[in-house]
Parts: sequence; C-alpha cells; structure tokens
Amino acid sequence: MLSKIEEISLIAKCVAGDDRAFEKLVNEHGPAVRNFLFRLTLGDAALADDLAQETFLKAYSGLHLFHALSRFRTWLFTIAYNEFVSYMRRNREERLPDGFDNGIGQRENSSEKESLHTELRHDIQQALAALSDTERTLITLFYFDDLPIKEICKITALPSGTVKSYLSRAKNKLAKELESYEK
Repeated sequence: MLSKIEEISLIAKCVAGDDRAFEKLVNEHGPAVRNFLFRLTLGDAALADDLAQETFLKAYSGLHLFHALSRFRTWLFTIAYNEFVSYMRRNREERLPDGFDNGIGQRENSSEKESLHTELRHDIQQALAALSDTERTLITLFYFDDLPIKEICKITALPSGTVKSYLSRAKNKLAKELESYEK
C-alpha cells in the first residue's frame, strides 16, 4: 500500500504528464475500485469493469482537481460511486433480473465446507440484491471495504446521520432476507 506521500508524488508526476505514474496508481487502487463496483452491480463483472474503466478515465482527466484533502482512494471511490449512480439513472428499466447469480453456484465443490461457503456467498449476494442502490453502496463501503463513516460521507455526499440510519435499516433488511433463506 502506498503512503500518502508516495501517492501525492505519483499524482504530481501524472499531472506533469508521466503516464507510468498513473499506471502505478491504477495498479495500486484498481482491484479495490473494481471490487467495490462488482458488489454494487451485484456481481456483473463486465459492468464493473466498464464502470472501473470510466472511473479511471475520469480520474486521469480530472487529476489536476485532486487537492489531497482526503485519501486518493476515497476520491476514486467517489468517482466510482458517481459513475455507478449515473449508470443506474440512465438504465433504470434494465435492472438485473430476479434470481441473478454471478456464477458462484456453478462451480463444482470438492468439500462440504466449500459448498457451505459457496451457498453463503450466494445467499449474501441475493440479500444484497434486495437492498436499494444506496443501501447496498453503504453496506459495501462499511462492511466489505471497511471504511469509516467519515469516509463514506465524503464518497456519497450524505450526512453522517443519514449514513448511520441507512446502514441500520440495510443491516436489518439483510438480516431478514438471510433469515428467509434458512427456512
């Protein structure tokens, strides 16, 4: 993981025209951005890749606007979140189909433990699909990406109280959804 000083140095090199420095930033933060978008898109790898690519294109063209008031990763997640929201607004009628499966259940498992883990991942994926886009985003940022409320507020432009309220409701919805799978 790059330190803040290393990130700022790479960003300064990028602004000066060093494309290799930006490549290092993409290599450092690309997997996290893609995983974030993968969860938001409910496992649509192609869409997550497209949104990640758009995120990095916008980041590259707007790098001069980054003022290091927050971590570079937070800034990237903000761009990624905005790309996701924009995509969802443009494609409201093209929601993912019910019973969407990202292929996790298609793998053959050699052990009972692996099978149980796969079923749990599938259940969580389906439970996340029951949440609104905002709730899924907040759950993803808080639990999967392990970001503090303060960073989530920066990324989503939501007040702290709203984030906490949405997280609480989303957690309760997830619990109810997961309980219904046990029956």
